[in-house]
Amino acid sequence: MRIIVIGAGIGGLAAALTLTRSGFEVQVFEQASELREVGAGVQISPNASRILNRLGLEEPLRRFGVRPRAIVIRRWDDGRVLARQPLADACERNFGAPYYNFHRAELLDVLSAAVPDGVLHLDHRCVGLTQHADRVEVRFHNGATADADVVVGADGIHSTVREAIVGPESPRFSGHVAYRGLVPAVRLADMGLEVAASVWWGPDHHFVHYYVGADARYHNWVAITPGEWRVESWTAKGEVADALREFEGWHPQIREIISSVDATNRWALYDRDPLPRWTVGRVTLMGDAAHPMLPYMAQGAVQSIEDAAVLAKCLELADTKDVSAALQRYEQTRKPRASRCQEGSRRNAVMYHLADGDDQRKRDADLASAADAPLPQNAWLYGHDVEAEFKQS
Repeated sequence: MRIIVIGAGIGGLAAALTLTRSGFEVQVFEQASELREVGAGVQISPNASRILNRLGLEEPLRRFGVRPRAIVIRRWDDGRVLARQPLADACERNFGAPYYNFHRAELLDVLSAAVPDGVLHLDHRCVGLTQHADRVEVRFHNGATADADVVVGADGIHSTVREAIVGPESPRFSGHVAYRGLVPAVRLADMGLEVAASVWWGPDHHFVHYYVGADARYHNWVAITPGEWRVESWTAKGEVADALREFEGWHPQIREIISSVDATNRWALYDRDPLPRWTVGRVTLMGDAAHPMLPYMAQGAVQSIEDAAVLAKCLELADTKDVSAALQRYEQTRKPRASRCQEGSRRNAVMYHLADGDDQRKRDADLASAADAPLPQNAWLYGHDVEAEFKQS
């Protein structure tokens, strides 16, 4: 079976690896002329790291990933700890795989280095596709064409493949804008920051920061604020002064972290309902192309890695005549779980940003009463092994 993957982000490269492991002939086409990620962090929880470990990536992941000791949730003004959920060794004991924080560029390098030679094709922007009875033809901006038995759209939130399946979409602006920055850790050495994923919750805003990079050499932060700026792009420039203004009155540590950065990027956060379908015939979607979600569960990249694993397993059980049924099985398997993450992220957008008052106090009391296991309310998420259901097939 010949498979084309459109897009070489984290999900697309994970798909290349899982599909190659399953014995398929895979080609990946990426619109960028070089593989690169603008400096930013990404969290990879155990439900995805176990899949990457099975692909033979355990050693480089440990070399480049930072294992946070805990997720620490703090109050916005005085820094009081509302909850502390242990990770690191406790996470591996409970869920059988690590929780990592990565620099996105380094994770992308780990994945791309594992892809066999000749599989990845850069500077190929998909501009359309045509389905035939026995194949799919893909057209690129440079005049090139390619065909395969299956096409997988891993081309992100502005997916060309998705538009070919479900038509144009109209995402809803969430009312939130994200600023982000990457700081050499040495600049913050005097602050004594713990190797943890720290989250500060406050009225209409929240702030996340954690170490990334080999030897934890960077500190990554993301600041979520209300706003009317509408550009959905990770590379748009922001102003540090604007981010600081949004966090007037917040704990001094937050303002010090923001101030330490040389430059910031910002992007508008759009909300999307679960799609009515991911698959038509021999074409399917994965990752942000299939289930874009707000970043309030740190599951965007993780769910794309789960997609890759399940897609490969479903196609292993098919031949070229059964492609459509196999892709439908993939969608039916994945859609409920990915939709739950989309909906959970939407709920968290409200919970994280409660104004001080009765609802906020109840939320904080519920957090304080949580058990000692790492994020017990998320055991359904971190403890689940999407490949396990196929072991008996």
